[in-house]
Amino acid sequence: MAAATSINAVPCSAGRPKRRSQRRGASTVSVRASGDASTVTLLDYGAGNVRSVRNAIRHLGFGIRDVRSPEDILAADRLVFPGVGAFGSAMDVLTRSGMADALREYIRRDRPFLGICLGLQLLFDSSEENGPISGLGVIPGVVRRFDSSKGLIVPHIGWNALEITKDTQLLKGAEGHHVYFVHSYHALPSDENKEWISSVCNYGESFISSISMGNIQAVQFHPEKSGATGLSILKNFLSPNSSGSKVPSRRKASNLAKRVIACLDVRSNDSGDLVVTKGDQYDVRNLGKPVDLASQYYIDGADEVSFLNITGFRDFPLGDLPMLEVLRCASEKVFVPLTVGGGIRDFTDANGRYYSSLEVASEYFRSGADKISIGKSSLEQISRVYGNQAVVVSIDPRRVYVKNPEEVQFKTVKVSNKGPLGEEYAWYQCTVSGGRDSRPIGAYELAKAVEELGAGEILLNCIDCDDLVKMVSDAVTIPVIASSGAGTVEHFSEVFEKTNASAALAAGIFHRKEVPISAVKEHLVDAGVEVRV
Repeated sequence: MAAATSINAVPCSAGRPKRRSQRRGASTVSVRASGDASTVTLLDYGAGNVRSVRNAIRHLGFGIRDVRSPEDILAADRLVFPGVGAFGSAMDVLTRSGMADALREYIRRDRPFLGICLGLQLLFDSSEENGPISGLGVIPGVVRRFDSSKGLIVPHIGWNALEITKDTQLLKGAEGHHVYFVHSYHALPSDENKEWISSVCNYGESFISSISMGNIQAVQFHPEKSGATGLSILKNFLSPNSSGSKVPSRRKASNLAKRVIACLDVRSNDSGDLVVTKGDQYDVRNLGKPVDLASQYYIDGADEVSFLNITGFRDFPLGDLPMLEVLRCASEKVFVPLTVGGGIRDFTDANGRYYSSLEVASEYFRSGADKISIGKSSLEQISRVYGNQAVVVSIDPRRVYVKNPEEVQFKTVKVSNKGPLGEEYAWYQCTVSGGRDSRPIGAYELAKAVEELGAGEILLNCIDCDDLVKMVSDAVTIPVIASSGAGTVEHFSEVFEKTNASAALAAGIFHRKEVPISAVKEHLVDAGVEVRV
């Protein structure tokens, strides 16, 4: 295995608007600002993947100073708060550490602040997530869950459009572009908070996608995962006096886009090097190749990149797992979401050290993964700690033909192409071990079960199974990713036109350069499918 990469810091105002009075008490500690223009203070309270934010900031040429005490917050010149995880857990950590009061005081002083995702939600009065739970009380309003009972897919995952309502430096150049959201809770505009709102996004209804008041900025989306547009937004905050850069757009974003995901199957060869398996011409000799491929797919326009680890690596101590290094390096170059699957289970290494699946998942998140793809095991525990939006459940079904739906207890569909004995119906049996072993449960039934247990997305791996994709995507209220079998650009448009799939994943056709990602996107645009271009 290659040695671990050392990730070091890269060396490298408008008048104050009227605001309402501070709504809660704040710390009176007085600390002089640090005065280092090339350094950003980052508030990382230890939940989820903050590495991507670090890498984006360093990519833009800034160093990072971590918050270790409330005084560090008050001493910051520019503070970035990339909140992830659950609202209540975050507020508990902030309150116990004294950082909640320091944040209120920092904001009251109108110091440069950028909140991301939960970092925006925590500014509001309260949240209904496992609550009600009180927030920082800076902005009037309650954070509520999207209503899936109205047919809305929750979490809201993917690339959506902004409607900019206030001219701000932060969002210059973002008009007409998609940005990446991943959340189940949102804040709604009201008369009490309208002066704060700088943009809204439509997902069933208009919710607050960003706020701006003086030097206080926050966004519901993830700029560090929003490609070139997101990096431009981050640069606008970090270098407010720069001219900024407008990212070219060939088509104005208007709605939630369908996602095209590039998947890399990664294994260890006989020499111990990591290799990408699909595509004979890839003679991968070192760790850099999977990272280089992921970087190229990002440049080509992939909306997400997924790594599937098909080697167990059970003899390695957890911290030395080769896939962790792939994630660390890829997250320095790829500024769209990264998913990793395979090997996320309980195991004991060669030294007899036991690791729980939660420990394994935690290490993947810390190394740069935004989502993990798992089977049913440990789903509830991982989802509870990191949120359901971070958990993808992978289902590998096979078609089983039957003459009559009453022959089986599982959900069946009428097939367009009859079975070998003239059967008109089929059910989809779940398999494991790469399809070699079957399990006595249907894919439809498993999909419904894992949704209840806390899955945020379902990945359906099934060749020529549009009927199954439609059946499952119609039945669940979480996003469904269609995978396997794509060989032409038409296959992508067909799955989006015939089913409610939110995304389509492919591997071999991209590896073999049979169909470039750009060609898929262009075809989808011509077919009238909203995509990020």
